[in-house]
Amino acid sequence: MFKNLFPNQYVKSIYEINLTELKELGIKGVITDLDNTLVEWDRALATTEVKEWFKTIEKLDMKITIVSNNNERRVKAFSDPEKVVYIHSAKKPMRRSFLRASKEMGLKPSEVVVVGDQIFTDVLGGNRAGLQTILVVPVAKTDGFFTRFNRKMERVVLNQMRKKGLIQWEEES
Repeated sequence: MFKNLFPNQYVKSIYEINLTELKELGIKGVITDLDNTLVEWDRALATTEVKEWFKTIEKLDMKITIVSNNNERRVKAFSDPEKVVYIHSAKKPMRRSFLRASKEMGLKPSEVVVVGDQIFTDVLGGNRAGLQTILVVPVAKTDGFFTRFNRKMERVVLNQMRKKGLIQWEEES
């Protein structure tokens, strides 16, 4: 059961991801979550830092798609100014949106990495679709209503994994 809940990598933020190394390992595309991965769930637009991160991905000739469970209005308002492809109402952790994003980027699952802040949506969905996964610490200490339940369940799973020695990172306070 735990296997699909393990990310391939765990970092504090998207800025700690070594994109050049991923490129060298054959990764050609990034699927990223939006809320609490790129920006706070209640921030409407990309920050300067996120815009630079997008530019770095582009300079490396990698593709990017935002895959979010949020509604079209929210995801479109964020993505359109940055000219980033997106899939809204993704129903993560179902595999369909991850596989669709890979296909629309013209990439094989082995060439794509999923970046997200939640084990039960981003990591589970990415792993089930056969993609590499990177878990990041949420950028905000608060969450939307539905995410709060997932966070409680995540803490239970992370604590069990830690007790069994299956993970080495420490929970952020």
